[in-house]
Amino acid sequence: MLVSAKEMLTKAKAGKYAVGQFNINNLEWTKAILQTAQELNSPVILGVSEGAGKYMCGYKTIVGMVNGMLEELKITVPVALHLDHGSYDACYKCIEAGFSSIMFDGSHYPIEENVAKTTELIKVCAEKGMSLEAEVGSIGGEEDGVIGMGECADPNECKMIADLGVTMLAAGIGNIHGKYPANWAGLSFETLDAIQQQTGDMPLVLHGGTGIPADMIKKAISLGVAKINVNTECQLAFAAATRTYIEEGKDLVGKGFDPRKVLAPGVEAIKATVKEKMELFGSVNKA
Repeated sequence: MLVSAKEMLTKAKAGKYAVGQFNINNLEWTKAILQTAQELNSPVILGVSEGAGKYMCGYKTIVGMVNGMLEELKITVPVALHLDHGSYDACYKCIEAGFSSIMFDGSHYPIEENVAKTTELIKVCAEKGMSLEAEVGSIGGEEDGVIGMGECADPNECKMIADLGVTMLAAGIGNIHGKYPANWAGLSFETLDAIQQQTGDMPLVLHGGTGIPADMIKKAISLGVAKINVNTECQLAFAAATRTYIEEGKDLVGKGFDPRKVLAPGVEAIKATVKEKMELFGSVNKA
């Protein structure tokens, strides 16, 4: 059964580890992440961007697929199904479809409007037992065509949103989505520390987990980050394994063209990436 991310993140923040949010793109992706979480006895958050939601035939299709897998694969670790960077409308669609967690990205609204919409969603989520992630200060890089530069959030604005009663807070600390450019300045731990001082026990979220060096990840966790989002890294691993399979001509041998065979190396590559991240984040055996 899907659960809200609240309990797993509260435990992670108190225990100084982080739970990974791994974005899903199709059945193979979902299965690989769930199997790895079960194998490592780790809690996990399945992230769905609006673009991936459309690609997978809508949120109801995704809920049906994930719930079916939890049962068929006998998954016992805590699993949250979470809307990533949701617009106001998408949040309501996911609430209706049966997601257990949502992120309302109101970072592009004036702070007053972000507060008003977030307040309304907090009430709805509380009624349904769902967790809600809010964002302050845009995260850089490209996310479904939207490009930002890796800004740092204002700790006072973070406090304003945290005080409304959201479950977790994503705050820009110089992190970006996608691959990091050669001239990236690194994470601003000064900003992160100031945000944690203002928000106390609230679990903080690090977006753009791909390409941040391991030592920076560990330091971010020590400063209150309890949820780290990973997407690009799984995509790169999947693509590389698929390329190798085709370039080695394996699809031309016997029944090598069967999609189950074509996709198998990519699935193993996703599992290996997820395992590496769960070990780095410290969530292994924390279910």
